[in-house]
Amino acid sequence: MWQTVFPSLVPGPVSTPADLARAEADLGFALPDSYRSFCATCGAGLAEGHFRVALPSDDPETDLVGLSELMAHSIAAVIEGRAGHRFAVEGDDPGVVERACFFGRSEAGEFLFWDVVPGGPEYEIWVLGADLESVRFGGADLADLMRRCQGPTVRGILGMGAEPLPATFAGDETALTH
Repeated sequence: MWQTVFPSLVPGPVSTPADLARAEADLGFALPDSYRSFCATCGAGLAEGHFRVALPSDDPETDLVGLSELMAHSIAAVIEGRAGHRFAVEGDDPGVVERACFFGRSEAGEFLFWDVVPGGPEYEIWVLGADLESVRFGGADLADLMRRCQGPTVRGILGMGAEPLPATFAGDETALTH
């Protein structure tokens, strides 16, 4: 599946089934199917020249559990310092922020998170803007987010000034050798 999302796919270090199981136990919920597939196929790297997705690993710089906690605490610390802060959530359910599990970030400072609700093999993906105020729907799953960012719908995800992103994935090992 990921070769159709990223025709230019050079994988990075991937997660093992044990890594995925450990992350699920630590987080307390099942990881989405599209994310599990991404971790096993693409691995650590830069998606579309814009996104870094954390994945379960022994490396603290890429590990999902540690980075998810770090992102949540960092965002909370900034928001606590803003009197009267409110999220501007697209749609009709501001509760998505309360159910957030952060799993990625962009080169421009946006944060990717799942709306962790019980019931399905997938969780909707949302994007918290670099302003830490705007929250926009990203996609029904990880592949959907990446595909939507490759076309004009990227403007609804990353903002009106965003241009479609390239259909590329560059694994970290490859990026480090250039």
